[in-house]
Amino acid sequence: MPEKPEAKPEVKKEPKKKPEEKRKPETETIRAEKIVRLVETNLDGGKPVLDAIRGVKGISRMFSHAVVAASGVPGGKKLGELSPQELQSLVDVIHHPAKYDVPSWLYNRRADPATGENTHLTASALLFSKKTDIDDLKKIKTYRGIRHGLGLPVRGQRTRGSFRTGKTIGVTRKKEAPATAKKT
Repeated sequence: MPEKPEAKPEVKKEPKKKPEEKRKPETETIRAEKIVRLVETNLDGGKPVLDAIRGVKGISRMFSHAVVAASGVPGGKKLGELSPQELQSLVDVIHHPAKYDVPSWLYNRRADPATGENTHLTASALLFSKKTDIDDLKKIKTYRGIRHGLGLPVRGQRTRGSFRTGKTIGVTRKKEAPATAKKT
């Protein structure tokens, strides 16, 4: 009889231990938020305050410098590292710049047609006011309103070679008629 091979004893493998990571005390780590909600907009918390608040519609580079100077928040600090009080001060300056002596020439809506006041609009208020202004132009049938309604350029650009969308196409060739057979 052939001999049976001896069974090898089963060896259980122990899972490898991961080297323990050194943890910093919680007092030393500053947890920065990745996304910060400010003035109806999600902003990148990893950017400096001056650059990050420019992501809000209606805030330019100059206005962001004025907001940071008026609020007292350091402009180079990351947006995600700001305290709730600092974020609230930024929001307050953005919504009420006249209260903090921000020059009126930085506002994006000077001499509002309805009220005559200088205001600064951001996010949805800016979009809404722009849409209502265009609708008013269409309603009173000004030249600009008619051009907006037709989807044509409003500021006097030439349209022969540019803005050619929709049905506006170049010259089209007529289909040639099939050749007729000659009679002999």
